[in-house]
Amino acid sequence: MTPARSPSPFLNRELGLLAFNRRVLRLVESDSTPLLERLRYLCIVSSNLDEFFEIRVAGLLEQIHQGIAVSGPDGLSPAEVYAKVSAEAHALIEHQYVLLNEVVLPRLAEEGIAFHRRGHWTEAQSAWARDYFFREVMPVLTPIGLDTAHPFPRILNKSLNFAVELCGRDAFGRNTSKAVVQAPRSLPRFIRLPAAIAGCPYGFIFLSSILHANVGELFQGMDVQGCYQFRLTRNSELFLEEEEAKNLRLVLQGELSHRQYGDEVRLEVADNCSQAMAGFLLDTFELDETALYRVNGPVNLVRLMQVADLVERPDLRFPQFTQHTPKELEKRGDLFAAIRRKDILLHHPFQSFAPVVDFVRQAANDPHVLAIKQTVYRAGADSELIEALIDAARQGKEVTVVVELLARFDEEANINWAAKLEEAGAHVVYGVFGYKTHAKMCMVIRREAGVLRRYVHLGTGNYHSKTTKLYTDFGLFTADAEITTDVNEVFLQITGLGRHAGLKRLFQSPFTLHTELAAAIQRETGHARAGRRAHIIAKMNALTEPRIIEQLYAASQAGVRIDLLVRGVCLLRPGVPGLSEHIRVISIIGRFLEHHRVFYFRNDGAEDVFISSADWMERNLFRRIEVCVPILDAGIKRRVMAEGLRPYLRDNVQAWEMDGNGHYRLRSSRRGRRFCAHDFLLDKFSRRAE
Repeated sequence: MTPARSPSPFLNRELGLLAFNRRVLRLVESDSTPLLERLRYLCIVSSNLDEFFEIRVAGLLEQIHQGIAVSGPDGLSPAEVYAKVSAEAHALIEHQYVLLNEVVLPRLAEEGIAFHRRGHWTEAQSAWARDYFFREVMPVLTPIGLDTAHPFPRILNKSLNFAVELCGRDAFGRNTSKAVVQAPRSLPRFIRLPAAIAGCPYGFIFLSSILHANVGELFQGMDVQGCYQFRLTRNSELFLEEEEAKNLRLVLQGELSHRQYGDEVRLEVADNCSQAMAGFLLDTFELDETALYRVNGPVNLVRLMQVADLVERPDLRFPQFTQHTPKELEKRGDLFAAIRRKDILLHHPFQSFAPVVDFVRQAANDPHVLAIKQTVYRAGADSELIEALIDAARQGKEVTVVVELLARFDEEANINWAAKLEEAGAHVVYGVFGYKTHAKMCMVIRREAGVLRRYVHLGTGNYHSKTTKLYTDFGLFTADAEITTDVNEVFLQITGLGRHAGLKRLFQSPFTLHTELAAAIQRETGHARAGRRAHIIAKMNALTEPRIIEQLYAASQAGVRIDLLVRGVCLLRPGVPGLSEHIRVISIIGRFLEHHRVFYFRNDGAEDVFISSADWMERNLFRRIEVCVPILDAGIKRRVMAEGLRPYLRDNVQAWEMDGNGHYRLRSSRRGRRFCAHDFLLDKFSRRAE
């Protein structure tokens, strides 16, 4: 008899990612979530799952093909992980479509927002759909009958396609039984009906329904036996060899086109797809049954995100709020003078991102400013901040921008910005090959009284104006001489050549951040062993780095109280007797995406507080350029604790607590005392502004 394998001290990363999406789906189930926001969360889960299959599942399959025995610190083989992931993903996606069909769509219909299914069209709706098909759809379609002269077409990653079963002979006497129709990405996936025909204020028809109803027009004289939508997900990871990458931007531009045709990973089909057609598609794409996902609805829910923006029903969305400006900056005066007086903290989304854009704009127009240096990881396709950098370069400032071309799924936008910056005369560099530049830094160098002075902004989030309205992040303005000197040194490392120089204030990946975090945890462990109070609070997106987890286990065993606010994946097992009984793990899933990284160490009353761009993951600590910034100002330190940590530890509305098996339980309010961190912060900043 084979002895049972003892549990690993580490949980599985892939299962943790799926568990996170389970928690997001809970927001769809909750009656307290506004209806259009429930639709949006449903779409967000689909988007998350797309990336999960494109990257994580694709990686597992690659490991299986290579015969790798162990995939991660959990001790499971890639094949074992894939089997667990497949079972959980199938269950999760089935639940997602149940919520779509039994909760979201019926309640939207009650509010006059209807998706008209083909089987329930009125005569007028059928006529309208048929006319739309002939006018807008049929002219751009290219049906392909499958035979020896027409092999199966190349299927783009995540594109909408239709597999058609046919009977009969065509004009050339061919007896083709199968065909494929690809829906061009230029076609909308759902179409709004005129109100008079819809019978409600907002009536929509899926493109798939229009094509299904009229597919016979594409195969005149043939008998259509079945028409089934399908969607293929491919491996989307990019692989670049340093020796071959003489010009990273040019090489990357070439690789992006190949992403559309990576190895097949997942096949989604309509739930009414015949077994014969499903088997044919699986054979065509060389996939097995575990990769087949039958769905009761559109195979791409992500596109429904647009509905939440199209429908003018503010009552079905989260209440709007005003992003405020810190008092120090309200008069929109000299930003540099304000920063000279004292450090300034911005807390997004509760406070506006506008001061960061103003920081660069003022620098562009200030005759005393000589240079601006900035890192760009994700900025979006439309960025006021980068436009301000372009303007600064055109005005003759020395502008240096570190553009991370390998920011996953933002590569194309970053390539475009790099080209525009270069055209304006800015120096554009792409970081250090093999180390993504993930640090969020902006530095302005200004001549004052004959002396050069540096001003910096350091953040936990991207320089992306849209996400600063949706993500929680901290940003710090400072003119502290030691911090600004450190920032300058990091820029020199990235843009030039030379050995790592010791930094005075900042911790930096890949050089010192891991070591300093481990030292801080060990210091807290020493305090506990000496009988002193010891406490660690750390807030981040993910915790996966094994050595840090082992240090936290040792700290817990010494008696250190450890509170971990980990939004997504956490490989640490909390609350296990003898291992981690003094550790608790909380995940906050609510209106805003929790994104700031904040680290607190009691340190015998010194209370060291840091903000950082880095999660506690191997990639962030060893394979990325990141910075971790100490909060030196006592008032700002209190703010970071009062806004970034304590409210989340109190939350009993959107807080999930994890047990030692990786299962999450939603906290419940005691005696009706409901406390939601996001509501608390919205109210706090509103009252502060008043």
